[in-house]
Amino acid sequence: MTLPAALLLLGALTAVAGPRLLARADWPDREPVVALWVWQCVVAAVLVCCALSMTLSAAAAWHAVGGHVFATAPRAVVEAYALGTAGPWAATTALAPACCGVWSAAMLVREVVRARARRRLRRAELRDRAPLLPGEAPGSDRLVVLESERADAWWLPGTPPRLVVTTAALRRLEGRRLDAVLAHEQGHARARHDWLLHCSAALADGFPQVPVFAAFRAEMHRLVELAADDVASRRFGRLTTALALIELNEDRGVFGPTPAAHADVPRRVHRLLTSPDRLPAARRLRLTATAALVPGLRALGG
Repeated sequence: MTLPAALLLLGALTAVAGPRLLARADWPDREPVVALWVWQCVVAAVLVCCALSMTLSAAAAWHAVGGHVFATAPRAVVEAYALGTAGPWAATTALAPACCGVWSAAMLVREVVRARARRRLRRAELRDRAPLLPGEAPGSDRLVVLESERADAWWLPGTPPRLVVTTAALRRLEGRRLDAVLAHEQGHARARHDWLLHCSAALADGFPQVPVFAAFRAEMHRLVELAADDVASRRFGRLTTALALIELNEDRGVFGPTPAAHADVPRRVHRLLTSPDRLPAARRLRLTATAALVPGLRALGG
């Protein structure tokens, strides 16, 4: 029975070829939302291949599992899969992806738990640094102004979510530039980018030796920022958004010869100022549909 092995080989080929093709393409920076979708489809295709290989191997190794998997399938279909010819390796092929799946779920749970713990700590810090004024009732206000000498703004997910902006940012940014920064953070919140980051971090931390998952996490961090930049630039203009990024980060050394943290900010500013043309709508649709077909065809092929 070679189909489970072929599915694993197909998953490995997708894991190697997918990131390389995306790295060579010239459109991901122009269409970060489409690129986010394509990356998710590539990773989903790899996971689908592993899941199908596990399912078919389990069906071949244990008749009880095969009875459930092929309960409604015609006899000719069952014979086509040649379940009776499975060798002694079928159980191993089934158990290995199953263990990987359990480990992935555990890593995702761990990442969510850690994120919630970090969120609780940050909310406690907000309560300490921005307490309620006398006579002020706790409510669901989404905007929190934080006294700080460092210009910054961020979105804190949770219930209720919080949009935090420091007093230094309010002093430094004025008018539309401040609005652009807030629109950037709101773009993260509306698209639920935090969940993309959680899932990519869980896969990368759970399987540090798998390059596709490490690349997935790195690209998620990069592309969500580009997507949020586009949200702000569509409302307030590319130049305004670029100037807001510069003013917000100018005292962090990111524009120096050897920037340490936030090294992607200069590239984001350059992208906004060079104003790359968007892809035609028809090509965006083709890319989206093609990416959706990748995991779908893997499932149908199984």
